[in-house]
Amino acid sequence: MLNIKGFQKTSLIDYPDKVSSIIFLSGCNMRCPYCQNRDLVVNHEKLPDIEEKDVLDYLKAKSKWLDGVVITGGEPSLHDGLKEFIRKVKQLNFLVKLDTNGTNPGVLKELVDENLLDYVAMDIKAPLERYDEVAKVKINKEDVQRSVDIIRSSDVDYEFRMTCTPSLIKKEDIIKIREWLKGSKRFIFQQFSNKTTLDKSFEKEKAYSKEKLNMFKDMLKADIEHTEVRA
Repeated sequence: MLNIKGFQKTSLIDYPDKVSSIIFLSGCNMRCPYCQNRDLVVNHEKLPDIEEKDVLDYLKAKSKWLDGVVITGGEPSLHDGLKEFIRKVKQLNFLVKLDTNGTNPGVLKELVDENLLDYVAMDIKAPLERYDEVAKVKINKEDVQRSVDIIRSSDVDYEFRMTCTPSLIKKEDIIKIREWLKGSKRFIFQQFSNKTTLDKSFEKEKAYSKEKLNMFKDMLKADIEHTEVRA
């Protein structure tokens, strides 16, 4: 069983070109200060549980109008019941998109090898050497690299994406990421929002301008097939 803490019944933006439902799982092994899902990371014990059966029943009832299911968090790969739940979703003939931070390559490879994923969105926090600084915890960089390699060598559609927080991500970081992920299919720049953040001091931070993010995007255009700024 999964620890489901949120369920958005309909989204037109979270799965590219698809109508999807979003399932939010609790808990995360990172503490990124700009995180928008604070309660899912540090207060999830206080959030009410959503029954897996209720989610599956809804999906079954709406199968004519929905294309896929997005599983996000928190960090979904921390949940022991993830694979079995995805199997149930696939049995209902839905596409499945997984959002992950890439710290559990073993789980990711198992899901890919068993053809349980149709799309993977992996968050890139920073250049590898700065992961601990940005995620605010000790990160196994080899695990992150392995996840990148699994995704890029698979037949699963994917994107790498990064939230650009001005105090954490600078032009020199984009240059390093360009070299790291050169040849990738898709890279998305996500705008930082200060409405609700894990570290409340980041709620005082001003976001990059759209022009600045477009400049970052243009820096990657020659080395990554598709680059995009997502508000």
